[in-house]
Formats: sequence, C-alpha cells, structure tokens
Amino acid sequence: MEVLQVSKIRTQEELERAFAVRRKVFVEEQGCPPELEYENEDVSTHFLALLDNQPCGACRWRKTDKGYKLERFAVLKEFRNKRVGQAMLAAVLDDLPDDADYIYLHAQVDAVSLYAKFGFAVEGEQFEEAGIQHFKMVKR
Repeated sequence: MEVLQVSKIRTQEELERAFAVRRKVFVEEQGCPPELEYENEDVSTHFLALLDNQPCGACRWRKTDKGYKLERFAVLKEFRNKRVGQAMLAAVLDDLPDDADYIYLHAQVDAVSLYAKFGFAVEGEQFEEAGIQHFKMVKR
C-alpha cells in the first residue's frame, strides 16, 4: 500500500524539494514566469508531500494583511488523482493558528471543487493570475 505523508518543511533540503515540485508544475507545465512563482518565500510556512518517500506535492500558507492565504498547491502530474491535494489541504488547515478567522486562496478553475469539499466558497468573478484563470475562494 502506498504511504502518503505531508509534513511541514524544516530544512533547506526539504524546501529545495518543494521548489522543484513547484517549478515542474507551475513554471514548466503551466508556463508561469519564475519571478512570479518565487515570492514571499521567507514569510511563508511550507509543506512537502511524499508518496512512498517520493516528493509529489508542495504548498504553503502565509499571513497577509487580509488574513491567512493558502498558496502554491502543486501536485506532480504522475501523482494526480491520488488524494495528494486533499492531504496537503488538510495538513495546511490543521497547521493554521486557532485564531485564523479569515482563510482564503486563489484557486485555479479546475481545482475549485477540491477546495469546496473543505468548506471554501467562490467569492467574486473569475480572474487571471500568471496567465491562468482563477477564482478567489474563502473558507466558510
């Protein structure tokens, strides 16, 4: 049976593995400009997902002036539809401070249903970010 683990990143080596996942998904696969992909890293709490000890996903959260923003959810193509995104989302939500009352994210259109399962609701119109269509979603 496959073992899926999502853990908070504690070392530079783990962070490099997370960046490698994000680079492959966002920069190579989706064509995001690298300079947009890597910002606010030092003020974010990062996570790495491993499936049978292979890096398969990465994500982060950070406190903004609006609240807590969940960002950079990336799952490598060969690991999609294996509940990696759900596991990462559950881990991140579990890690947020107890007083996190406003939790939001910018969901790529095809990921909206995943976030909806965790109580996020679309707010406002569809918009473009880094050349990709998104919706703002807020946790209810």
